[in-house]
Amino acid sequence: MTQFPPEQSVLSSSSEAPLLHLSMTSIDYRYFIITEKPANPKHIDAGQICYIPEYKYKSTSKLPMILLGSVSGLDYDMDVSHMDQLLTEEAELLQALSNDKERLKFFRERQALQGALRLTVGAPVMVQEKKEELRGVVRYIGKLTEPKYPHPISGTFFGVELQGPDRGKGNTNGRYDYKEYFTCPKDCGIFAPFSRVRSLAPSSLSSSPQPQTEELTPGDRVTYITNNMCRHGMVVDVHEKDGQHVVRISTDKDENGKTGGEVQVPLDCVAKGEVPTEPEKMDIDAPAAELNTYDWGLTVNSMVEVVLAAGISYGIIRWIGTLPERKETMAGIELDEDRGVSDGTFKDMRIFTCPPKKALFVKLSSCRPDSRFQSISANHLDKMQQVEDTERDGEPPGEMLDTVPPVTAEQVDQILIGRMKGIQGHCNSCYMDAALFGLFSCSSVLDSMLFKSTAPQDAPIQKTLLQNIVNPLRSKGFVEGRHIMKLRQQLQKHGYSHSFTTDEKDPEEFLIVIMHHILALDPLLKLSAGGKVQESYCYQIFLDQNHSLVLPTVQQLLEHSFHSTGLKLAEVPSCLILQMPRFGKKFKMFDKIVPSLELDITDLLSEGLQQCILCGNLAVKECTDCFKDPVFNQTGFKVFCKTCSSQVHSHPQRRFHKPADLDIPTAYLGHSTPHALTRDKLELFAVLCIETSHYVSFIKYGPKNEDWIFFDSMADRQGERDGFNIPEVRACPEIGMYMEMSPAELANQVPRDMKGVAKRLFCDAYMYLYQSTNMCLYR
Repeated sequence: MTQFPPEQSVLSSSSEAPLLHLSMTSIDYRYFIITEKPANPKHIDAGQICYIPEYKYKSTSKLPMILLGSVSGLDYDMDVSHMDQLLTEEAELLQALSNDKERLKFFRERQALQGALRLTVGAPVMVQEKKEELRGVVRYIGKLTEPKYPHPISGTFFGVELQGPDRGKGNTNGRYDYKEYFTCPKDCGIFAPFSRVRSLAPSSLSSSPQPQTEELTPGDRVTYITNNMCRHGMVVDVHEKDGQHVVRISTDKDENGKTGGEVQVPLDCVAKGEVPTEPEKMDIDAPAAELNTYDWGLTVNSMVEVVLAAGISYGIIRWIGTLPERKETMAGIELDEDRGVSDGTFKDMRIFTCPPKKALFVKLSSCRPDSRFQSISANHLDKMQQVEDTERDGEPPGEMLDTVPPVTAEQVDQILIGRMKGIQGHCNSCYMDAALFGLFSCSSVLDSMLFKSTAPQDAPIQKTLLQNIVNPLRSKGFVEGRHIMKLRQQLQKHGYSHSFTTDEKDPEEFLIVIMHHILALDPLLKLSAGGKVQESYCYQIFLDQNHSLVLPTVQQLLEHSFHSTGLKLAEVPSCLILQMPRFGKKFKMFDKIVPSLELDITDLLSEGLQQCILCGNLAVKECTDCFKDPVFNQTGFKVFCKTCSSQVHSHPQRRFHKPADLDIPTAYLGHSTPHALTRDKLELFAVLCIETSHYVSFIKYGPKNEDWIFFDSMADRQGERDGFNIPEVRACPEIGMYMEMSPAELANQVPRDMKGVAKRLFCDAYMYLYQSTNMCLYR
């Protein structure tokens, strides 16, 4: 994790200086902790974390803050004097704590929080578990749950592998909620917030600037680095020599492989505990790969392969530069497998950080691009494509690249259907593959992203999206995995996430980064609540607990969600991205959800004319109490003309309802509404689904019920470790049969017996994408 000077971590509420501009991972938000409970609203407590989008921030006495973790995502005007500003990393660490009182306590004490910011993977620590302190090594630092929309962050936890006599006292093997974050034997791992983790690292790795000599005592097992090798041993003595703390160690094996020797090592080259490593030399002089004179254009975060004595090894370049006593340009590689010799240190220098046994330092000329994701017959074409990309990168600034139009219904069979079609998946990329295929293969609703003006530092990302992904997808029906990895590397390089190239994420996280952070696209969604308009890119469906839905349509889910949250649409969106009521990969609120091919949003708009649901005349009243009345149908908000409202609410069961006036333009009052009133509708064009941690997508490409295709970026694989994934796009007309069934028939369908891939659409829906063919012309 990035180290920050303590004096820059917060700005005290008593300071008269302007709030500090921070260089954060999420540069578009400012985070605060509430240090004094406000008088209003009364439900807000001291210790809560809140945030504000950067574009809304102003140096005023009150700010519209959003409470982190709140379901509504509404903002509240908060007094700046009741808050202190946080770094993004501090907010994530504090959010992992269980209650507001504990957050405030650790924020004010500061020492533990600052120490946690300095912890890295591989650091020796003590972790508190059931009133006992256990010794271990940090194996993972990060979130365990995805941020709940619309919030940008969630809590940061530490995954610790227990060591020595404390092994077996944990409660995990490195998995949490069925997802693997690191690997260790059963009950040898613990996930904990920073409040229960204490560093044991010596010297500069400690939370104190002075060497912690008292932490090392005779008899301690340690890992030390000498002559480019990591070794193990036992502390004999710690003493001072020529002004430097030195550790005398009884070695397990010396440089000649003999046991029983002793060495003296500077304290800053020693870590308490055993970090699993192999005593092999760093393969600096690895043989240059074939064609090493070819200009591969390798940079930091490039995926590469290098030939070692044990065979070909694969990894990602984390550092490029020169090393002491070496004239050649060197590369520090984080390997896929445990074939390295350190955790990113070279001799006594920290070059980069990665798990133990993953780091290797070699000549840059010994590296070549990772060949696993291109078939042998395509190698020559790949190199030609790389040259072509290089030439295109040299185009004059400002030159507009043409956008290939989406695949039409008549072209789907010819361009998209088949194996090695769609987007080739690699290394947890399915969330991105499914989202990009859904957005761009057969729809142009968000094509404005591809050519709108953007910041110079973000232009290469936009260019990769258009030139290497969208255009090849639409013209050839296939995008190589290396182009998706290039996009992921660019996003990671820009600092939007440190794990875009490796970790599984959710589609909304990627979409918000692309649309908001990179391309500064205007928010797709404008919601009206209590007279205030809020903006967003996606909408998460929320339902109250007493809903009566069993086999809901998307139309019903959206209406019930708007009813329970008191929301309306401030305007018709060009693109509406809906997240279904499911949480993570385990909990689904409904066994099946019926896709609504059209969404009628007329009654969901805060402004505009509506018809009385009974007589069809101009509606002037809306009754939220009638929304769930069994006398009315389950679809649509209940709006009435003045006469029908009076009659409906004269019934004894409805006398206590409170109809509200609709916002009707003055010119229309006193007039009846034409029965040909145009209704605002959105059409479905894509659905993203998830099952067992893998995202796929369905595309509704034509007007007929059977006009559906199914895309899986990792449908098959050629080879094993040295192989590559085979994406596939297939027609799935069987969906039309289920779309024509009555609700009763559909409810009786056993998922495992449904034909083709229909089960995945009806049972595993995660995100629905709708478009307005009219509004997209103006956005």
